[in-house]
Amino acid sequence: MPLIDVSIAEGRSPEQLRELVSALHRAAEESVGALPENTTVIIREVPQTHWSKANQTIAERQQAAPAQAAPPTREAPVKTPAE
Repeated sequence: MPLIDVSIAEGRSPEQLRELVSALHRAAEESVGALPENTTVIIREVPQTHWSKANQTIAERQQAAPAQAAPPTREAPVKTPAE
């Protein structure tokens, strides 16, 4: 009976969190043969002011970052017709 407990910084949409739950259930089923009815997933969203690394919270890092710097994404860049 797997219990998967995930802490993640706040800021994801309900759809993203739902996909995470589904992916974790699939991983438990595929990797250890867990039955869906025996798998529990808990998602704990932590406020960005309560999560720190190297003595700096996520909120502090975001405030210190240049305004135009976009966070990295897994999406492919959009090409314009000129490219």
